[in-house]
Amino acid sequence: MPNLDIVVLTDHRYLKDSKDTYQHNVFYEDALVVNALQNEGLKVERKAWDDEHFDWSTTKSILFRSTWDYFARFDEFSEWLSEVAQHTELINSEQLIRWNIDKHYLNDLNDNGIRIAKTEFIERGSETSLKELHKKLEWTETVLKPCISGAARHTYKLNTENLDQHEAIFNQLIAEEAMMLQPFQYNIMKEGEISMMVFSGQYTHAVLKKAKAGDFRVQDDFGGSVHLYTPTQAEIDFAEHAVKGCPELPIYARVDIFTNNENQLAVSELELIEPELWFRHHPEASDVLAKAVNAKLNRLSLRTVWINESKQNGNL
Repeated sequence: MPNLDIVVLTDHRYLKDSKDTYQHNVFYEDALVVNALQNEGLKVERKAWDDEHFDWSTTKSILFRSTWDYFARFDEFSEWLSEVAQHTELINSEQLIRWNIDKHYLNDLNDNGIRIAKTEFIERGSETSLKELHKKLEWTETVLKPCISGAARHTYKLNTENLDQHEAIFNQLIAEEAMMLQPFQYNIMKEGEISMMVFSGQYTHAVLKKAKAGDFRVQDDFGGSVHLYTPTQAEIDFAEHAVKGCPELPIYARVDIFTNNENQLAVSELELIEPELWFRHHPEASDVLAKAVNAKLNRLSLRTVWINESKQNGNL
C-alpha cells in the first residue's frame, strides 16, 4: 500500500535551496505547494523525477512542478513517464502531459475554436528550405523553434535578409525533429506576453513577461522581466476558455496569451507539464492548487472503493 499521498516533482538541480536567486525561487515556490498540500492533510515529499532509489508505487500520486530538464533528456523522460504511470496517478495526467509535450497540440486548440498564433509545422525529414517556406507563406519576419522544447531552445528570429545564414542549422534540426514557424509577433516585443494561471478551469492570477530591450524572448534566461499584472475580464474569459480546448480539464495550467498582429487575443503556448506558476507573487494560489489536487485524490479514492465493492458483488 502507498504510504505517501503525493510527491512533488522537481529535477535534481533544485532539490536544495541556494543563494542563487533563480534556484531559491524554485525551491521557495515548491515549498509553498508542499506546505499547502500538507495543510490539506496529505502526506507529501518532494523528489527529483529521476530518483533511482525511490519506489514510485509507494505514492498515490505525483505532481509535476519543476522538472525543467525533461526536454533536454526527452527520451529518458518519456520512458520514465510510461513506467511510472503504471504505478501511480500523474497530475496532470499522462494523456495531458504527452499531448502538451509536442506543440502540435496548437492545432487541436485551433480546431476547438481557440485562437492561436499562426503556425506552420515542418515535419521531421522535410526537404523544404527556409526560403521556400517564407515565399510560400508570404511571411517576411518570423520565429523558428522546435515542436518539443523549452527555455527558448533553438529559437531564432528570421527575416528575408538572414535566411541564408540559418539554412544550415535548419537543415540539421529538421533532420532530427519537427519544427514550427510563426510570424513574428510585434506586440509581444512592444507590450509583452501575459501568463494566466488557471486551476481546474478557474483563473487565479497573472504576470506580464517582457523581453529586455533589443530582444524578442521574454524568458528570464535571456534577460526578460516579470511584472505583476491585473488582466481584463476579456483576458480572463479567454484564458479560461482556452483550457476547455484540452482533451480533459487540467488541474493546473498556465495560459500564455498575447495580442496578435491583427490586434486579437491569441494563445502563444499552453503549459500543462511543469510551468512556472509564480506562486511567490500570489502565494494563496498554492492553496487553490492544493485543494484541487486533494479533491482529485478524493474522487480517485471513491472510485477505487466503488470498483472494489462492485468486484466483491460480482458487478464487474
